[in-house]
Amino acid sequence: MVDQARELLADRPVRMVAGSWLDKVPPVAWWARQNRSGGPVVEQAAHVLDLTRALVGEATEVTAYGNGTPPPVEGADIDSATAATLRFANGAVGTLSAACVLGWKHRAGLEIVADGMALSLAEDGLVVRDADGERRFEADPDGARVAVDRAFIDAVRGVGDDVRVPYAEALGTQRLALAIAESARTGRSVTLPTGPGAVPLAAAGVTVDA
Repeated sequence: MVDQARELLADRPVRMVAGSWLDKVPPVAWWARQNRSGGPVVEQAAHVLDLTRALVGEATEVTAYGNGTPPPVEGADIDSATAATLRFANGAVGTLSAACVLGWKHRAGLEIVADGMALSLAEDGLVVRDADGERRFEADPDGARVAVDRAFIDAVRGVGDDVRVPYAEALGTQRLALAIAESARTGRSVTLPTGPGAVPLAAAGVTVDA
């Protein structure tokens, strides 16, 4: 589905993107603690940021706000809702919305507006709308989860060569997620470097044991 979306956008400049992850708090104690998970944007919505970088390109500046209210979970100190705006190197603009106050996964996906085309990507499929009308391509979310887990385990074991995302790309997404978390914490815009480099993990209140 991602490859199909990339092909559709190959000759159409992306102008706007809107990502969202509207969900519940996972049933593990560490997730709702800022110094354990980094918050919903870092631990959860990073998947949407991955998709955004793959289909739109690199973000150069982000401005984000958290609502300052934790979800109704014991010991929680994370924002229950975060909204961010993003500017991309290719001129596109975008938004990211994250919330963890529901009792179900309401939405996890991406809306892309390009010249003459709109795409909607979610776990259950891809919807394409252009001058020829609307087309839907169904996906199997359960099968996809099994496939990516299988690929990850194989990569750790050194089986096969189906590693599609190298460490540098993972770090790029982590850098973007941490920049959004930092902006939400401080209320100030964060400019991302255009070359090699990374925002320190401590910027989002994340601690890493050596």
